[in-house]
Amino acid sequence: MRNKETLIQRSDNLSELVYQRIKNDIFDFKLMPSERFTESEIAEVYKVSRTPVRQALYRLQQEGYVDVGFRRGWQVRPLNFRYYEELYDVRMILENIAIDMLCDSNGELPIDLEILKEKWCIQPEQYLKDLKTLAQQDEDFHCSLVRAAGNQEMARIHRELSEKIRIIRRLDFSKTYRIEATYSEHQHILELILNKNKDDAKYILNSHIKKSRDEVKKITLKMLDNTQFY
Repeated sequence: MRNKETLIQRSDNLSELVYQRIKNDIFDFKLMPSERFTESEIAEVYKVSRTPVRQALYRLQQEGYVDVGFRRGWQVRPLNFRYYEELYDVRMILENIAIDMLCDSNGELPIDLEILKEKWCIQPEQYLKDLKTLAQQDEDFHCSLVRAAGNQEMARIHRELSEKIRIIRRLDFSKTYRIEATYSEHQHILELILNKNKDDAKYILNSHIKKSRDEVKKITLKMLDNTQFY
């Protein structure tokens, strides 16, 4: 019985690893939007059997990252910009509520805000230059902002939503000018929150998010083929 449980555990662990790798390949555009592939092709590239690949793909299908067709194999979901615009709208609502809660609070400064201040309020020579790392830290900034408000359920919803947007947000970090702009805007948002200026903080935050969303809308699939991501 113990050996059987060990085998099941190993199978689940392998499926999880394959799931994470496929998802990361989608986020990094190693698997492109609308690209078709088979379970056998993924299994060969990842050096695993088809079983963990199939388990991982069905999980990704449930989460909306891939589709499967009868006798047509698997396909990465095409970019649906209308869908992402709706996610951005929900994201802005949650982050605006978080700012209200943070600015209306009379308690001590949340530890998440302390950490954000240390990470983002730095000198230009200390800025990260790696765009992939900066893209992830940008996502972490916004998730931490919501988490600092103290509503765990709101933070969970925002975190899950942020992951769904991740593929589209990374497109915004394909140009080096985003480095200075990201630091500057994050510093401004933090300064306004720390000074309890919630109206201006929400205005800058919304402008920051809308700018990112609008830049992404300019990117076409043809541009993806000609752009070097990380």
